[in-house]
Amino acid sequence: MWFKVLDRVERAIINLTIKCVKRVRSPKLTRIMTTIVNKLTDAMKSRFKRLIEDVGRPLAHKMSQIAKAWGYVSAVRWAEDSGFIQYLAVTRMITPMG
Repeated sequence: MWFKVLDRVERAIINLTIKCVKRVRSPKLTRIMTTIVNKLTDAMKSRFKRLIEDVGRPLAHKMSQIAKAWGYVSAVRWAEDSGFIQYLAVTRMITPMG
């Protein structure tokens, strides 16, 4: 991921910071480092985990809202039910698009 995701400048910033600084005090450097670390973190997430966050969770929330509007009060829990969220993500993943 180091070479695939980060460009030369981002790698250099990380390397220099590690070599030259014990504790980051600059707010600007903190923001830059946070951006780079978040970029690495996002790249390391699995496709399935991204699918859960990007598709399953919003879909569960939407379905929960619709069911609540229809009078099914306990549907409010669907939006936070990890099993239901994963089910929706898997269903979307295996559904052919077209």
